[in-house]
Amino acid sequence: MKRALQRLSQFTHKLDKPLFIAVTLCASLSVVLIYSIYYNHVVSSVGASYYQTQLAAMLIGSVGCLTLTALDYHKIAKLWFLYMPLALVLVGLTFTSLGVRREGADDVAWLNLGFTTIQPSEFLKLAFILSFSYHLSRDEENINKPLHLLLLCIHGGIPTLLIFLQGDYGTAVVFIAMFAVMLFSMGLKLRYILAAFALAGGAGVVLWKFVLKSVHKNRILVLLHPGTDPLGLEYQQDLGLASLGSGQVFGKGLFGAQEYVTVPELHNDFIFAWIGQVFGFVGTVAVVAVLAYICLKIFADSRSAKDTLGKLICLGVFAMLFAHCFMNIGMVLKVMPVIGIPLPFFSAGGTAMLSMYLALGLVLSVHAHNEKKYRVFYDAE
Repeated sequence: MKRALQRLSQFTHKLDKPLFIAVTLCASLSVVLIYSIYYNHVVSSVGASYYQTQLAAMLIGSVGCLTLTALDYHKIAKLWFLYMPLALVLVGLTFTSLGVRREGADDVAWLNLGFTTIQPSEFLKLAFILSFSYHLSRDEENINKPLHLLLLCIHGGIPTLLIFLQGDYGTAVVFIAMFAVMLFSMGLKLRYILAAFALAGGAGVVLWKFVLKSVHKNRILVLLHPGTDPLGLEYQQDLGLASLGSGQVFGKGLFGAQEYVTVPELHNDFIFAWIGQVFGFVGTVAVVAVLAYICLKIFADSRSAKDTLGKLICLGVFAMLFAHCFMNIGMVLKVMPVIGIPLPFFSAGGTAMLSMYLALGLVLSVHAHNEKKYRVFYDAE
């Protein structure tokens, strides 16, 4: 018993408690927000199962997060040959009859398991962060050799292409962000960076001319020419802005307001608009501040990691969270196209909540198994 208590004390001492508390605060608030949407009948399709699923995912995710914290991230990364193929197979199954399209989505990105649905791409993100971190750390000395760099690009390209073919363009962008941040952090030579930008520009032209459908192009064009399609593609974003601004400074409150603004996917991709409506400008600033703290703290943990593998895992999770936050909030503010990206730890979705908690667990594992000290804005003495 005494030994168990000593181990528990050691675990809690090494746990990054501020980061875990900040994430749990966001997740708890998410459950309350989704419950308020259900309670006030703001979105007719949101039933009790939505906040119940969110709560269950939060609790299971917390346990999974703390379990990963206790495990050595080196050992987890070395098992890439088990979970990476499994994640790819699960995503591949969305191209079969098991794949389903969630209501309000453009892509077939969910698997119907009978009793529930899951989004395999969320688990593929975690598998990619771990496997690519391990690949980069093992090939650190050869990063600027053409053949080795080509293999790294293939490693990043396969999951990105698979998600793109799935039709989930938002998640494909997240994969590109993770790949770029992790790869560029390894001291890639300038000529390769310039070549990457040139290729990205060429790929953008090809995508625009030959790949993207007219509806996706128009979602971008309406941002450049606002007001051209207020009853069509702009309708959801205009409602989102109306919802966001209707809370004014302090918001209408979670329960009992006489009139709430209804937005399609208010509980999911447009949850930030609901935050503005019920908590006002003050609430949205507070939420952005907490999310910014989470991202900065994870970035700080990458700087303090004792080895390259730990650094890359933290950078991968940082890139994933930052990309999600940037695109989701930008979408609500009508400066980014509607692209179907959830707000981390807030948007409804059991798979997303669970995967984000597991990603946090990887960061906490790096922090727990590291003896170096670092502060967010300055190096420790």
